[in-house]
Amino acid sequence: MIFHASNCYIPARATFHLLCLPFSKNCTSSFPLGGNIEKQYLESVGGSLSDLDKIVKRVGTGSSEDEVFQSLMHDQTCNSIHLTHSLVDKLLHRFKDDWKSALGFFKWANSRSIYEHNPESYDMMVDILGKMKQMDKMRDLIEEMCKGNFVTLNTISKVMRRLAGAGKWEDAVKTFDDLGNFNLEKNTESMNLLLDTLCKANKVEQAREIFLELKSHISPNANTFNIFIHGWCKVNRVDEAHWTIQEMKGYGFRPCVISYSTIIQSYCLQSNFHRVYELLDDMEANGCAPNVVTYTAIMCSLAKSDELDEALQIPDRMRAAGCKPDTLFYNSLIHALGKAGRVKEAIHVFKGEMPAVDVYPNTSTYNTMIAMFCHHGQGQNAFTYMKEIENSPICKPDAQTYFPLLKLCFKTGKTDTHLSRLLDDMVNKQHLSLDICTYTLLIHGLCRANKCEWAYLLFQEMIGREMTPRKRTCSLLLEEIKQKGLHDAVDKMEGYMKQMRAT
Repeated sequence: MIFHASNCYIPARATFHLLCLPFSKNCTSSFPLGGNIEKQYLESVGGSLSDLDKIVKRVGTGSSEDEVFQSLMHDQTCNSIHLTHSLVDKLLHRFKDDWKSALGFFKWANSRSIYEHNPESYDMMVDILGKMKQMDKMRDLIEEMCKGNFVTLNTISKVMRRLAGAGKWEDAVKTFDDLGNFNLEKNTESMNLLLDTLCKANKVEQAREIFLELKSHISPNANTFNIFIHGWCKVNRVDEAHWTIQEMKGYGFRPCVISYSTIIQSYCLQSNFHRVYELLDDMEANGCAPNVVTYTAIMCSLAKSDELDEALQIPDRMRAAGCKPDTLFYNSLIHALGKAGRVKEAIHVFKGEMPAVDVYPNTSTYNTMIAMFCHHGQGQNAFTYMKEIENSPICKPDAQTYFPLLKLCFKTGKTDTHLSRLLDDMVNKQHLSLDICTYTLLIHGLCRANKCEWAYLLFQEMIGREMTPRKRTCSLLLEEIKQKGLHDAVDKMEGYMKQMRAT
Protein backbone atom coordinates (compact mmCIF):
# COMPACT_ATOMS: atom_id res chain seq x y z
CA MET A 1 0.00 0.00 0.00
CA ILE A 2 1.34 3.38 -0.90
CA PHE A 3 0.64 5.61 2.03
CA HIS A 4 -0.86 3.41 4.70
CA ALA A 5 0.63 3.75 8.15
CA SER A 6 3.26 1.19 9.07
CA ASN A 7 2.10 -2.05 10.62
CA CYS A 8 4.84 -1.78 13.18
CA TYR A 9 3.67 -1.13 16.70
CA ILE A 10 5.77 1.12 18.94
CA PRO A 11 5.44 0.35 22.62
CA ALA A 12 7.87 0.14 25.61
CA ARG A 13 10.18 2.84 26.91
CA ALA A 14 12.70 5.23 25.43
CA THR A 15 15.07 7.66 27.04
CA PHE A 16 14.86 11.45 27.02
CA HIS A 17 18.40 12.05 25.90
CA LEU A 18 18.49 9.70 22.95
CA LEU A 19 15.27 10.89 21.40
CA CYS A 20 15.19 14.62 21.72
CA LEU A 21 18.77 15.75 21.94
CA PRO A 22 21.42 17.22 19.63
CA PHE A 23 24.71 15.29 19.69
CA SER A 24 26.97 17.56 17.72
CA LYS A 25 27.20 21.05 16.37
CA ASN A 26 25.60 19.70 13.18
CA CYS A 27 22.61 18.32 15.05
CA THR A 28 20.63 21.29 16.27
CA SER A 29 17.38 20.94 18.15
CA SER A 30 14.97 22.92 20.21
CA PHE A 31 15.50 20.52 23.12
CA PRO A 32 18.69 20.60 25.19
CA LEU A 33 20.07 17.83 27.39
CA GLY A 34 17.96 15.38 29.47
CA GLY A 35 17.14 17.28 32.66
CA ASN A 36 16.02 20.40 30.81
CA ILE A 37 13.75 18.29 28.62
CA GLU A 38 12.16 16.83 31.72
CA LYS A 39 11.71 20.34 33.13
CA GLN A 40 10.12 21.52 29.87
CA TYR A 41 7.80 18.53 29.93
CA LEU A 42 6.71 19.20 33.50
CA GLU A 43 6.09 22.85 32.71
CA SER A 44 4.05 21.87 29.63
CA VAL A 45 1.72 19.65 31.66
CA GLY A 46 1.59 22.21 34.43
CA GLY A 47 2.58 20.13 37.44
CA SER A 48 4.53 17.28 38.94
CA LEU A 49 5.13 13.82 37.57
CA SER A 50 2.29 11.31 37.85
CA ASP A 51 2.79 8.09 39.78
CA LEU A 52 3.26 6.28 36.48
CA ASP A 53 5.91 8.76 35.33
CA LYS A 54 7.75 8.57 38.66
CA ILE A 55 8.09 4.81 38.33
CA VAL A 56 9.01 5.00 34.65
CA LYS A 57 11.73 7.51 35.47
CA ARG A 58 13.22 5.29 38.17
CA VAL A 59 12.93 2.13 36.04
CA GLY A 60 14.85 3.88 33.27
CA THR A 61 17.98 3.96 35.44
CA GLY A 62 18.35 0.16 35.43
CA SER A 63 19.96 -1.96 32.72
CA SER A 64 18.91 -5.35 34.11
CA GLU A 65 15.90 -6.73 35.95
CA ASP A 66 17.86 -6.80 39.22
CA GLU A 67 19.05 -3.21 38.77
CA VAL A 68 15.48 -2.11 38.08
CA PHE A 69 14.27 -3.99 41.18
CA GLN A 70 16.99 -2.50 43.40
CA SER A 71 16.48 0.98 41.98
CA LEU A 72 12.79 0.86 42.86
CA MET A 73 13.40 -0.76 46.25
CA HIS A 74 15.69 2.07 47.36
CA ASP A 75 13.56 4.94 46.05
CA GLN A 76 11.48 6.58 48.77
CA THR A 77 9.22 8.33 46.27
CA CYS A 78 8.30 5.10 44.47
CA ASN A 79 7.83 3.22 47.71
CA SER A 80 5.33 5.83 48.87
CA ILE A 81 3.13 5.29 45.79
CA HIS A 82 -0.15 3.47 46.36
CA LEU A 83 -0.10 0.65 43.81
CA THR A 84 -3.33 -0.40 42.16
CA HIS A 85 -3.98 -3.14 39.64
CA SER A 86 -4.85 -0.48 37.08
CA LEU A 87 -1.52 1.30 37.55
CA VAL A 88 0.42 -1.97 37.42
CA ASP A 89 -1.35 -3.01 34.21
CA LYS A 90 -0.58 0.36 32.60
CA LEU A 91 3.09 0.02 33.48
CA LEU A 92 3.31 -3.56 32.24
CA HIS A 93 1.72 -2.38 29.00
CA ARG A 94 4.28 0.42 28.86
CA PHE A 95 7.14 -2.09 29.24
CA LYS A 96 5.69 -4.82 27.07
CA ASP A 97 8.64 -4.77 24.66
CA ASP A 98 11.21 -4.34 27.45
CA TRP A 99 11.16 -7.52 29.52
CA LYS A 100 13.96 -6.47 31.90
CA SER A 101 12.11 -3.34 32.98
CA ALA A 102 8.81 -5.22 33.11
CA LEU A 103 10.16 -8.07 35.22
CA GLY A 104 12.14 -5.84 37.57
CA PHE A 105 9.07 -3.67 38.13
CA PHE A 106 6.83 -6.75 38.47
CA LYS A 107 9.05 -8.23 41.19
CA TRP A 108 9.21 -4.92 43.03
CA ALA A 109 5.43 -4.53 42.95
CA ASN A 110 5.05 -8.08 44.25
CA SER A 111 7.40 -7.30 47.13
CA ARG A 112 5.14 -4.52 48.41
CA SER A 113 3.31 -5.59 51.56
CA ILE A 114 0.07 -3.82 50.68
CA TYR A 115 -0.15 -5.05 47.10
CA GLU A 116 -0.72 -8.46 45.51
CA HIS A 117 -0.72 -9.26 41.81
CA ASN A 118 -3.97 -10.51 40.32
CA PRO A 119 -4.15 -13.26 37.65
CA GLU A 120 -4.41 -10.67 34.86
CA SER A 121 -1.11 -9.05 35.84
CA TYR A 122 0.60 -12.44 36.00
CA ASP A 123 -0.75 -13.27 32.54
CA MET A 124 0.57 -9.99 31.15
CA MET A 125 4.02 -10.73 32.56
CA VAL A 126 3.95 -14.27 31.17
CA ASP A 127 3.08 -12.87 27.76
CA ILE A 128 5.87 -10.27 27.87
CA LEU A 129 8.49 -12.90 28.74
CA GLY A 130 7.19 -15.25 26.06
CA LYS A 131 7.11 -12.53 23.45
CA MET A 132 10.74 -11.64 24.18
CA LYS A 133 11.64 -15.37 24.08
CA GLN A 134 12.68 -15.51 27.74
CA MET A 135 11.28 -19.02 28.05
CA ASP A 136 13.16 -20.09 31.18
CA LYS A 137 12.00 -17.01 33.06
CA MET A 138 8.48 -17.57 31.75
CA ARG A 139 8.52 -21.13 33.14
CA ASP A 140 9.81 -19.87 36.49
CA LEU A 141 6.92 -17.44 36.66
CA ILE A 142 4.43 -20.20 35.81
CA GLU A 143 5.80 -22.23 38.73
CA GLU A 144 5.28 -19.23 41.01
CA MET A 145 1.73 -18.84 39.69
CA CYS A 146 0.98 -22.51 40.40
CA LYS A 147 1.65 -21.95 44.10
CA GLY A 148 -1.05 -19.29 44.20
CA ASN A 149 -3.46 -21.15 41.87
CA PHE A 150 -3.20 -18.30 39.38
CA VAL A 151 -2.76 -20.45 36.26
CA THR A 152 -5.85 -20.32 34.05
CA LEU A 153 -6.64 -21.46 30.53
CA ASN A 154 -5.86 -17.91 29.43
CA THR A 155 -2.36 -18.31 30.90
CA ILE A 156 -1.86 -21.62 29.08
CA SER A 157 -3.09 -20.05 25.85
CA LYS A 158 -0.41 -17.35 26.09
CA VAL A 159 2.27 -19.90 26.94
CA MET A 160 1.37 -22.17 24.02
CA ARG A 161 1.20 -19.28 21.54
CA ARG A 162 4.56 -17.87 22.60
CA LEU A 163 6.22 -21.29 22.50
CA ALA A 164 4.86 -21.99 19.03
CA GLY A 165 5.85 -18.49 17.90
CA ALA A 166 9.41 -19.23 19.02
CA GLY A 167 9.44 -22.40 16.90
CA LYS A 168 8.92 -24.67 19.93
CA TRP A 169 5.61 -26.16 18.84
CA GLU A 170 6.40 -29.52 20.46
CA ASP A 171 6.70 -27.71 23.80
CA ALA A 172 3.30 -26.13 23.14
CA VAL A 173 1.83 -29.62 22.68
CA LYS A 174 3.54 -30.80 25.89
CA THR A 175 1.99 -27.85 27.73
CA PHE A 176 -1.42 -29.08 26.60
CA ASP A 177 -0.54 -32.64 27.66
CA ASP A 178 0.38 -31.31 31.13
CA LEU A 179 -2.90 -29.44 31.69
CA GLY A 180 -3.76 -31.75 34.59
CA ASN A 181 -0.71 -30.47 36.47
CA PHE A 182 -2.37 -27.03 36.50
CA ASN A 183 -5.75 -28.44 37.59
CA LEU A 184 -7.12 -27.66 34.13
CA GLU A 185 -9.24 -29.91 31.95
CA LYS A 186 -8.62 -31.25 28.47
CA ASN A 187 -11.87 -30.41 26.73
CA THR A 188 -13.13 -28.86 23.50
CA GLU A 189 -12.12 -25.36 24.55
CA SER A 190 -8.54 -26.27 25.49
CA MET A 191 -8.18 -28.53 22.44
CA ASN A 192 -9.27 -25.68 20.20
CA LEU A 193 -6.70 -23.39 21.80
CA LEU A 194 -3.94 -25.88 20.97
CA LEU A 195 -5.18 -26.44 17.43
CA ASP A 196 -5.49 -22.70 16.84
CA THR A 197 -1.98 -22.14 18.22
CA LEU A 198 -0.51 -24.74 15.86
CA CYS A 199 -2.47 -23.53 12.83
CA LYS A 200 -1.38 -19.94 13.40
CA ALA A 201 2.22 -21.20 13.55
CA ASN A 202 1.68 -22.87 10.14
CA LYS A 203 1.75 -26.34 11.71
CA VAL A 204 -1.60 -27.34 10.26
CA GLU A 205 -0.65 -30.92 9.42
CA GLN A 206 0.59 -31.47 12.98
CA ALA A 207 -2.64 -29.93 14.29
CA ARG A 208 -4.61 -32.32 12.07
CA GLU A 209 -2.76 -35.36 13.42
CA ILE A 210 -3.41 -34.26 17.01
CA PHE A 211 -7.10 -33.70 16.24
CA LEU A 212 -7.40 -37.22 14.82
CA GLU A 213 -5.91 -38.56 18.07
CA LEU A 214 -8.16 -36.47 20.33
CA LYS A 215 -11.49 -36.54 18.52
CA SER A 216 -12.45 -39.96 19.92
CA HIS A 217 -12.66 -38.57 23.45
CA ILE A 218 -12.94 -34.79 22.91
CA SER A 219 -15.83 -33.69 20.72
CA PRO A 220 -15.17 -30.96 18.15
CA ASN A 221 -17.46 -28.00 17.68
CA ALA A 222 -18.02 -25.60 14.78
CA ASN A 223 -15.08 -23.47 15.93
CA THR A 224 -12.76 -26.50 15.61
CA PHE A 225 -13.44 -26.67 11.88
CA ASN A 226 -13.24 -22.91 11.41
CA ILE A 227 -9.77 -23.10 12.99
CA PHE A 228 -8.73 -25.64 10.37
CA ILE A 229 -10.30 -23.62 7.55
CA HIS A 230 -8.23 -20.63 8.64
CA GLY A 231 -5.12 -22.81 9.05
CA TRP A 232 -5.33 -24.36 5.58
CA CYS A 233 -5.94 -20.96 4.01
CA LYS A 234 -2.97 -19.54 5.91
CA VAL A 235 -0.64 -22.08 4.28
CA ASN A 236 -2.31 -21.48 0.92
CA ARG A 237 -4.05 -24.86 0.69
CA VAL A 238 -7.53 -23.67 -0.13
CA ASP A 239 -8.68 -27.05 -1.46
CA GLU A 240 -8.25 -28.51 2.03
CA ALA A 241 -10.24 -25.58 3.41
CA HIS A 242 -13.11 -26.43 1.05
CA TRP A 243 -12.83 -30.08 2.11
CA THR A 244 -13.01 -29.00 5.76
CA ILE A 245 -16.32 -27.28 5.06
CA GLN A 246 -17.67 -30.61 3.80
CA GLU A 247 -16.26 -32.39 6.89
CA MET A 248 -17.89 -29.74 9.06
CA LYS A 249 -21.26 -30.50 7.48
CA GLY A 250 -20.66 -34.20 8.09
CA TYR A 251 -20.38 -33.51 11.81
CA GLY A 252 -23.72 -31.70 11.71
CA PHE A 253 -22.37 -28.15 11.82
CA ARG A 254 -23.51 -25.54 9.35
CA PRO A 255 -20.75 -23.38 7.84
CA CYS A 256 -21.18 -19.80 8.92
CA VAL A 257 -20.14 -16.45 7.54
CA ILE A 258 -16.73 -16.88 9.23
CA SER A 259 -16.15 -20.17 7.40
CA TYR A 260 -16.85 -18.67 3.98
CA SER A 261 -15.23 -15.30 4.67
CA THR A 262 -11.96 -17.00 5.63
CA ILE A 263 -11.77 -18.68 2.23
CA ILE A 264 -12.79 -15.45 0.52
CA GLN A 265 -9.91 -13.68 2.24
CA SER A 266 -7.55 -16.37 0.97
CA TYR A 267 -8.73 -15.82 -2.59
CA CYS A 268 -8.36 -12.08 -2.04
CA LEU A 269 -4.71 -12.56 -1.09
CA GLN A 270 -4.25 -14.38 -4.40
CA SER A 271 -6.11 -11.56 -6.20
CA ASN A 272 -8.42 -14.28 -7.52
CA PHE A 273 -11.49 -12.08 -7.54
CA HIS A 274 -13.38 -14.36 -9.94
CA ARG A 275 -13.44 -17.04 -7.22
CA VAL A 276 -14.29 -14.36 -4.63
CA TYR A 277 -17.48 -13.43 -6.44
CA GLU A 278 -18.35 -17.10 -7.05
CA LEU A 279 -18.08 -17.80 -3.33
CA LEU A 280 -20.21 -14.74 -2.54
CA ASP A 281 -22.91 -16.21 -4.77
CA ASP A 282 -22.54 -19.60 -3.01
CA MET A 283 -22.98 -17.93 0.37
CA GLU A 284 -26.18 -16.25 -0.70
CA ALA A 285 -27.47 -19.50 -2.27
CA ASN A 286 -26.86 -21.31 1.03
CA GLY A 287 -28.67 -18.64 3.02
CA CYS A 288 -25.48 -17.30 4.56
CA ALA A 289 -25.39 -13.56 3.94
CA PRO A 290 -21.96 -11.90 3.76
CA ASN A 291 -21.31 -9.52 6.63
CA VAL A 292 -19.41 -6.26 6.90
CA VAL A 293 -16.15 -8.15 7.56
CA THR A 294 -16.55 -10.02 4.27
CA TYR A 295 -17.13 -6.84 2.29
CA THR A 296 -14.29 -5.03 4.07
CA ALA A 297 -11.82 -7.79 3.18
CA ILE A 298 -12.86 -7.68 -0.47
CA MET A 299 -12.64 -3.90 -0.71
CA CYS A 300 -9.20 -3.88 0.97
CA SER A 301 -7.83 -6.48 -1.41
CA LEU A 302 -9.22 -4.78 -4.49
CA ALA A 303 -7.60 -1.52 -3.40
CA LYS A 304 -4.31 -3.28 -2.70
CA SER A 305 -4.43 -4.78 -6.19
CA ASP A 306 -5.01 -1.27 -7.61
CA GLU A 307 -8.52 -2.27 -8.70
CA LEU A 308 -9.69 1.02 -7.21
CA ASP A 309 -12.82 1.57 -9.29
CA GLU A 310 -14.05 -1.92 -8.43
CA ALA A 311 -13.11 -1.44 -4.78
CA LEU A 312 -15.16 1.72 -4.57
CA GLN A 313 -18.21 -0.13 -5.92
CA ILE A 314 -18.25 -2.47 -2.91
CA PRO A 315 -20.01 0.06 -0.60
CA ASP A 316 -22.95 0.19 -3.04
CA ARG A 317 -23.15 -3.62 -3.23
CA MET A 318 -23.04 -3.83 0.55
CA ARG A 319 -25.79 -1.26 1.05
CA ALA A 320 -27.94 -3.03 -1.55
CA ALA A 321 -27.59 -6.22 0.52
CA GLY A 322 -28.78 -4.34 3.61
CA CYS A 323 -25.45 -4.68 5.38
CA LYS A 324 -24.53 -1.75 7.63
CA PRO A 325 -20.99 -0.36 7.55
CA ASP A 326 -18.88 -0.19 10.70
CA THR A 327 -15.74 1.71 11.69
CA LEU A 328 -13.35 -0.83 10.15
CA PHE A 329 -15.24 -0.69 6.86
CA TYR A 330 -15.00 3.09 6.79
CA ASN A 331 -11.29 2.90 7.62
CA SER A 332 -10.77 0.72 4.56
CA LEU A 333 -12.97 2.96 2.41
CA ILE A 334 -11.00 6.05 3.45
CA HIS A 335 -7.78 4.24 2.61
CA ALA A 336 -9.08 3.25 -0.83
CA LEU A 337 -10.24 6.80 -1.54
CA GLY A 338 -6.91 8.21 -0.46
CA LYS A 339 -5.00 5.75 -2.59
CA ALA A 340 -7.14 6.78 -5.54
CA GLY A 341 -6.24 10.42 -4.85
CA ARG A 342 -9.80 11.29 -3.88
CA VAL A 343 -8.82 13.10 -0.69
CA LYS A 344 -11.87 15.37 -0.57
CA GLU A 345 -14.18 12.35 -0.72
CA ALA A 346 -12.23 10.70 2.09
CA ILE A 347 -12.67 13.84 4.20
CA HIS A 348 -16.39 13.80 3.42
CA VAL A 349 -16.65 10.19 4.57
CA PHE A 350 -14.87 11.08 7.82
CA LYS A 351 -16.65 14.37 8.52
CA GLY A 352 -20.03 13.75 6.91
CA GLU A 353 -21.02 10.17 6.23
CA MET A 354 -19.72 8.52 9.41
CA PRO A 355 -21.43 10.96 11.82
CA ALA A 356 -24.63 10.73 9.78
CA VAL A 357 -24.92 6.98 10.40
CA ASP A 358 -23.62 7.15 14.01
CA VAL A 359 -20.36 5.35 13.27
CA TYR A 360 -17.53 6.75 15.37
CA PRO A 361 -13.90 6.95 14.29
CA ASN A 362 -11.25 5.04 16.19
CA THR A 363 -7.51 5.49 16.39
CA SER A 364 -7.03 3.57 13.15
CA THR A 365 -9.42 5.93 11.37
CA TYR A 366 -7.32 8.91 12.39
CA ASN A 367 -4.14 7.04 11.51
CA THR A 368 -5.45 6.38 8.02
CA MET A 369 -6.41 10.02 7.54
CA ILE A 370 -3.04 11.25 8.83
CA ALA A 371 -1.13 8.77 6.65
CA MET A 372 -3.17 9.85 3.63
CA PHE A 373 -2.44 13.54 4.22
CA CYS A 374 1.27 12.83 4.71
CA HIS A 375 1.41 10.80 1.50
CA HIS A 376 -0.20 13.62 -0.45
CA GLY A 377 2.07 16.27 1.09
CA GLN A 378 -0.68 17.88 3.15
CA GLY A 379 1.31 18.18 6.36
CA GLN A 380 -0.86 20.89 7.87
CA ASN A 381 -3.97 18.72 7.56
CA ALA A 382 -2.05 15.81 9.07
CA PHE A 383 -1.09 17.83 12.14
CA THR A 384 -4.64 19.20 12.42
CA TYR A 385 -5.99 15.67 12.66
CA MET A 386 -3.23 14.80 15.12
CA LYS A 387 -4.43 17.59 17.42
CA GLU A 388 -8.00 16.42 16.95
CA ILE A 389 -7.25 12.86 18.08
CA GLU A 390 -5.24 14.17 21.04
CA ASN A 391 -8.37 16.01 22.19
CA SER A 392 -10.80 13.24 21.26
CA PRO A 393 -12.92 11.80 24.10
CA ILE A 394 -13.19 8.40 22.40
CA CYS A 395 -9.67 7.55 21.18
CA LYS A 396 -6.05 8.61 21.54
CA PRO A 397 -2.95 8.44 19.32
CA ASP A 398 -0.91 5.27 19.21
CA ALA A 399 2.52 4.62 17.74
CA GLN A 400 1.22 4.22 14.20
CA THR A 401 -0.25 7.72 14.41
CA TYR A 402 3.27 9.11 14.59
CA PHE A 403 4.99 6.91 12.01
CA PRO A 404 3.92 8.80 8.83
CA LEU A 405 4.55 12.13 10.60
CA LEU A 406 8.10 11.03 11.45
CA LYS A 407 8.60 10.02 7.82
CA LEU A 408 7.27 13.41 6.73
CA CYS A 409 9.87 15.17 8.91
CA PHE A 410 12.66 13.42 7.01
CA LYS A 411 10.96 13.94 3.67
CA THR A 412 10.64 17.69 4.24
CA GLY A 413 14.02 18.04 5.95
CA LYS A 414 12.48 19.19 9.25
CA THR A 415 14.70 17.03 11.43
CA ASP A 416 15.32 19.57 14.17
CA THR A 417 12.38 21.15 15.98
CA HIS A 418 9.58 19.14 14.34
CA LEU A 419 11.22 15.74 14.81
CA SER A 420 12.24 16.44 18.40
CA ARG A 421 8.79 17.68 19.37
CA LEU A 422 7.08 14.70 17.76
CA LEU A 423 9.30 12.31 19.67
CA ASP A 424 8.83 14.25 22.89
CA ASP A 425 5.04 14.12 22.47
CA MET A 426 5.23 10.43 21.68
CA VAL A 427 7.34 9.52 24.71
CA ASN A 428 6.16 11.99 27.33
CA LYS A 429 2.56 12.87 26.47
CA GLN A 430 1.32 9.57 25.05
CA HIS A 431 3.66 7.23 26.94
CA LEU A 432 4.73 5.48 23.75
CA SER A 433 8.18 4.39 22.75
CA LEU A 434 10.05 2.72 19.93
CA ASP A 435 10.19 -0.72 18.38
CA ILE A 436 12.65 -1.91 15.76
CA CYS A 437 10.64 -0.46 12.86
CA THR A 438 10.74 3.04 14.30
CA TYR A 439 14.37 2.78 15.38
CA THR A 440 15.18 1.75 11.81
CA LEU A 441 13.25 4.67 10.34
CA LEU A 442 14.98 7.15 12.65
CA ILE A 443 18.49 5.76 12.18
CA HIS A 444 18.20 5.70 8.38
CA GLY A 445 16.61 9.14 8.27
CA LEU A 446 19.16 10.72 10.60
CA CYS A 447 22.05 9.22 8.63
CA ARG A 448 20.69 10.75 5.43
CA ALA A 449 20.23 14.05 7.29
CA ASN A 450 23.93 14.07 8.27
CA LYS A 451 23.13 13.42 11.94
CA CYS A 452 24.82 10.09 12.43
CA GLU A 453 25.83 10.89 16.03
CA TRP A 454 22.19 10.93 17.04
CA ALA A 455 21.59 7.84 14.91
CA TYR A 456 24.45 6.01 16.61
CA LEU A 457 23.08 6.72 20.09
CA LEU A 458 19.69 5.40 19.01
CA PHE A 459 21.47 2.32 17.67
CA GLN A 460 23.13 1.82 21.05
CA GLU A 461 19.80 2.12 22.81
CA MET A 462 18.22 -0.36 20.41
CA ILE A 463 20.81 -3.08 20.98
CA GLY A 464 20.77 -2.29 24.70
CA ARG A 465 17.13 -3.36 24.61
CA GLU A 466 18.16 -6.60 22.89
CA MET A 467 16.66 -5.69 19.52
CA THR A 468 18.55 -7.05 16.54
CA PRO A 469 19.05 -4.35 13.90
CA ARG A 470 18.79 -5.14 10.22
CA LYS A 471 22.02 -5.69 8.31
CA ARG A 472 21.27 -2.75 6.04
CA THR A 473 20.90 -0.49 9.09
CA CYS A 474 24.26 -1.59 10.46
CA SER A 475 26.01 -1.13 7.12
CA LEU A 476 24.52 2.32 6.53
CA LEU A 477 25.35 3.59 10.00
CA LEU A 478 28.86 2.12 9.95
CA GLU A 479 29.63 3.89 6.67
CA GLU A 480 28.33 7.19 8.04
CA ILE A 481 30.31 7.11 11.29
CA LYS A 482 33.44 6.12 9.36
CA GLN A 483 33.07 9.23 7.20
CA LYS A 484 32.66 11.34 10.36
CA GLY A 485 35.82 9.84 11.87
CA LEU A 486 34.07 8.48 14.98
CA HIS A 487 36.71 5.82 15.60
CA ASP A 488 35.47 4.51 18.96
CA ALA A 489 31.97 4.11 17.55
CA VAL A 490 33.38 2.34 14.46
CA ASP A 491 35.26 -0.15 16.63
CA LYS A 492 32.19 -0.89 18.73
CA MET A 493 29.95 -1.29 15.70
CA GLU A 494 32.38 -3.57 13.89
CA GLY A 495 32.65 -5.68 17.05
CA TYR A 496 28.87 -5.86 17.34
CA MET A 497 28.45 -6.81 13.67
CA LYS A 498 31.10 -9.52 14.01
CA GLN A 499 29.24 -10.90 17.03
CA MET A 500 25.94 -10.73 15.14
CA ARG A 501 27.40 -12.72 12.23
CA ALA A 502 28.75 -15.34 14.63
CA THR A 503 25.31 -15.95 16.11
